[in-house]
This record gives sequence, structure tokens and C-alpha cells, in this order.
Amino acid sequence: MIETTSIPVQSIQRSRGADGEGSVQVQMDPSVKIGNAKVFAIYGKGGIGKSTTSSNLSVAFSKLGKRVLQIGCDPKHDSTFTLTKKLMPTVIDALETVDFHAEELRLDDFVFKGYNGVMCVEAGGPPAGTGCGGYVVGQTVKLLKEHHLLEDTDVVIFDVLGDVVCGGFAAPLQHADRALIVTANDFDSIFAMNRIVQAIGAKAKNYNVRLGGVIANRSDATDQIDKYNAVVGLKTMAHFPMLDEIRKSRLKKCTLFELESSPAVQAVQDEYMRLAASLWLGSDPLPSVPMKDRDIFDLLGFD
Repeated sequence: MIETTSIPVQSIQRSRGADGEGSVQVQMDPSVKIGNAKVFAIYGKGGIGKSTTSSNLSVAFSKLGKRVLQIGCDPKHDSTFTLTKKLMPTVIDALETVDFHAEELRLDDFVFKGYNGVMCVEAGGPPAGTGCGGYVVGQTVKLLKEHHLLEDTDVVIFDVLGDVVCGGFAAPLQHADRALIVTANDFDSIFAMNRIVQAIGAKAKNYNVRLGGVIANRSDATDQIDKYNAVVGLKTMAHFPMLDEIRKSRLKKCTLFELESSPAVQAVQDEYMRLAASLWLGSDPLPSVPMKDRDIFDLLGFD
């Protein structure tokens, strides 16, 4: 039974080996495993298009005949907005309705069916300044496990809060097989990507997660991304241009697969289908080495 959304002191401790050198982490229940599904965690700078990417990738997997679960890990709780056509109640909302007696929840209190059968969950988050998002992610996975939903799932996609500065919001990395980074062809996005590479490297020391690759988004060119990838050992798995139809799809509360067909829209749909097929087949992990912050300034840009 969950008594409160605040984090008990004993669940947070300084660890010098478990989750990265000198890190302060929310300690997850090691017995809570997702199971046999392929698990992907989508990271990237805030506002880069992770939710749009996650939702369309979820649909692409579903069109390959896979049973897909998308978990939004952001207090903004709009990850599944284009799949469900509205903001859905979060796990925290559902827990509040039963005074945090988790055993009283039903699956349909916090899991909702979206476009093309994609199952949608919004973890939500504690009120600002009062708790840890990692705790919420852990409780969400635990609830899904207790209700046996994960046994009927082929693909799980975690859509994660933008800026990875907190060990708690790195919590999905403890469940993921591959972490994918969404970035644009600009300095700020690539700087954030470098920080994410650092976070994934820390988790990879003790968990199965590995870097899967980069998704270039909202970018016609990729020269800066390519330059960074060549230095750290990453590769671009998919490229989505600065296309106004992508922006409009979110305003229309729909995925790109629901838009009126055009050559540009078809090309983006095909790229998502190609990405999903590639991820399903699997790939070798990328042993990337992040750069020092100051070195990124020297690498990117023009003389």
C-alpha cells in the first residue's frame, strides 16, 4: 500500500557503485521486472519532440502487429495526447482517488487505449518541489506488473522528461534495453544529448540498458549531429525534417499516421515504419564515450 506521494528517507541513499559514481538515487525494487517485451527509453532536450516521436513510433510498432504500451514519464502528462486525443488521468491521479490504496485500482483506472490499439499510461509526477519522478515511474511499472498488463505486451516505450539532471528521471533506464536520443542539428540539443550519453553510461554499469542510437528531428541538415556522432561513437537511426505537417499533427490531436496523405507525410510515415522494423530486429549496443562539456564548444560550429 502506498501511503503518500512523498519519498521515504530510507528509499534515497548515496550510492558509490549501484547507479553511478557518487550518485543519489531512488532505490527501485529489483524484483520488479518488465518481462519479455522490448523496452525503449526516449530521451532528449526539453521541447525537442520526444512525445511526437514516441507516439508515432508506437503507432509504427502497432502497424507491424506488435502489442505496444507507451508510458509518459513527465508531470506535464501529454506524452500520449495524440494517441488518446485528450489529456488522460495519471497514475498519481488514480492513486489519489483511492486514497493511495493501490490494491483498489483497476487497470482501466490508469491504462487507456489509443490509436490503433496502443495502450497508454501517464505516470505523472508529484507536486513541484515535493517528491521524485523516479518514485512515480517505479510505482507505475509495479502497478502494471501486478495487473499482468506487461505479460501481454511486445514493446514498451518510455517517453521521459527532457533534462536528465535527476537520478529519479533516469529510472526508466533501469528497465530499458535500449535508450534512444532525439536531437536537432543545433548546439543546445547536442549539448543535452551529451549529458544523456553520460547518464546512460552510468546506468549501463549495473543495468542492461545500452545506447541504441540517435533520432534526428526538426532538422533538414544533420552535419552537426554527424560531427558529434563521429567523435563519440553514435549513429543516426532515423531523420525527420523540419516539416510543418509534423507540427500540425499535434495541433490536430492526431498522429502522423492519421493525416491526409501527401508525399511528405508518406515519407515521414515510411521513416517511422523503417525505424520500428529496425528496432524490432535489434542492433548491437553503441559503446559511446561522452565528451567534456568544454570540448563540445570547440567541436561544433564554424570557424
